[in-house]
This record gives sequence, structure tokens and C-alpha cells, in this order.
Amino acid sequence: MLRAARRPCSIGPPSLASASMEQGRRAARSMFGVSLGEQGDFIPSGIYSIPELASVGMTETAAAESSERVVVGCARFAEIARGHIADNRDGMLKLICDGDGRLLGVHIIGAEATDLIHIGQMALIHGAGIDLFIDNVFNFPTYAECYRVAALQIAAKLETGAARSHRVA
Repeated sequence: MLRAARRPCSIGPPSLASASMEQGRRAARSMFGVSLGEQGDFIPSGIYSIPELASVGMTETAAAESSERVVVGCARFAEIARGHIADNRDGMLKLICDGDGRLLGVHIIGAEATDLIHIGQMALIHGAGIDLFIDNVFNFPTYAECYRVAALQIAAKLETGAARSHRVA
């Protein structure tokens, strides 16, 4: 008899190959009585178009409905050395945080978006705040530097009280 997974990957949205693969892996492990391990609540989505699109966690709208204060930081590829080197300046990374600087969502458009999103996914899984991106070293020059630039923008907004207040009726 199959044991139910503690936090199963649901059938249905986000309807991604990666989510389906995880469902199959968990079903096989359960069938053989092997521990399923922990599964994170954050499944990234990616669209392999030109430019690529990727997201994980809350949208700005969803964050506004669940938090009184929402702070957004954006880093454009045009501001990043890697964007200049690759002559690819049309991308952007957006971090969404609550008023305490806790990460709620990450959205990326541009080159390597579907790879870059996993940094944000790991931060969300571990309940990280923007300090994670500010206090740690990123290789330079890489698009991952966008995380630090966006986090520094959020830190500045939090220091000046520029966080947006949202009231949901």
C-alpha cells in the first residue's frame, strides 16, 4: 500500500515538467518505502522564450494583500557589468519583500532568468531576508549580482521609510 507524502507535489498547477518529475520521484520512493525527504513550498516557473521569464514566490499584488508594507527592489541588466560585457542590457530582476526585509518573491526577465531564479528559490525556502544578498559574496561579473543590487535598493528604502503601505479592504 502506498504511503501518502507528507507534503506532496500537487497534480495540476504549475503544470511544469520539473514538478511532474518530482511527483514521479516521490511516488517511486513511496512505493519502495524510502523516505520522501522534505519538499519546499516554492516551485519556480520558467518560460524559455527570448527573453526568458522566471518567477518564484509571491507577486507584488499577492504580497500587498498579505502584508501591510511591501518593498520592491529592481536591478536592471544595464546596471550590471555582465550585462555590459554580454551586450545584453534588456533584462531585470525584481525582489519583493515585506516591511521587515523578508523575501516574499522573485521575478526575472532576461538572459539566464530560468537559471538565476534558483538563487531566489533557495532564499525563500530558508525564509531569508535581503541581508542574505547584501552580506554574501557573488562572483563578478555575473547576472547574479542583480540580487545584491536589488537588495541594496530595498535596504535603502527601508532605512528611509519608503516602503509602500497597503491596506486591503
